[in-house]
Amino acid sequence: MEQLDIGWIGLGVMGEPMARHLQAAGHRLHLYTRTASKADALLKAGATLYDSPAALAPHCSVLCCMVGHPSDLKQVMLGDDGATAHLPADSLLIDFTTSSPALAREIATLAAAKNIDSLDAPVSGGDIGAKNATLSIMVGGSETGFQRAASLLDLVGKTVVHQGGPGAGQDTKAVNQITVAGTMIGICESLIYARKAGLDPETVLKSVGGGAATSWSLVNLWPRILQDDFQPGFFIEHFVKDMGIAIEECDRMGLKLPGLLLARNLYQALIDQGKGRLGTQALIQALDQAG
Repeated sequence: MEQLDIGWIGLGVMGEPMARHLQAAGHRLHLYTRTASKADALLKAGATLYDSPAALAPHCSVLCCMVGHPSDLKQVMLGDDGATAHLPADSLLIDFTTSSPALAREIATLAAAKNIDSLDAPVSGGDIGAKNATLSIMVGGSETGFQRAASLLDLVGKTVVHQGGPGAGQDTKAVNQITVAGTMIGICESLIYARKAGLDPETVLKSVGGGAATSWSLVNLWPRILQDDFQPGFFIEHFVKDMGIAIEECDRMGLKLPGLLLARNLYQALIDQGKGRLGTQALIQALDQAG
């Protein structure tokens, strides 16, 4: 594989291991992160750190971004020190952030004016998927851009699907988060039931984890709840942000999804209690309080 100069913006719970996979494949990394200490391991392995996205961008044939919120994405891509205006022509932009379809289309339009292929490529799979390179990656953008990115996406994900034009990846991620929101309620309520009925939850998982009820969230997060492990594979505050994007898109399309609204309200209650930096499995705490 050709060694590329890849820019990476955002080294959080998922961004850092994703960048590490690209570096391990032999690509040269150029980094920007608001918390410099998060780059230490990658710097020791040969990466270069910059003090702004604008300073990083000219050194990259590919730029990847994985930040927390649409406002962060606007700042690092479109702000005064943003990367988009400073990327070389014919480069490739891959945004892994979960953001809004409208913002994805805005970035793609500005990128196209510089002959840059822009992909919105949000992911699902949490910290485990990021560490194991087994993420599901939902891609919006041109077919040409998707083909250019394919070998890189395969380094960080297991399921990589081109969903359509700019914004289609973000719309697909909204579908994913709506599914997860309802699933998490079901998982936590079923665990509460199992405990109340006097069942051994670990034994219960052996049955329901192998039947029609199984899901990634059930298999991976039920055990964490049993161990009172609420460390984040995915922050509650980021999940509420994602659900908010989905709700905004529902409003725009005239849709009403009551299950999504319920999940958002339950998680918002945890944020109001100062628990926004816990993992999404902490929903059990909101349901325990409600019951």
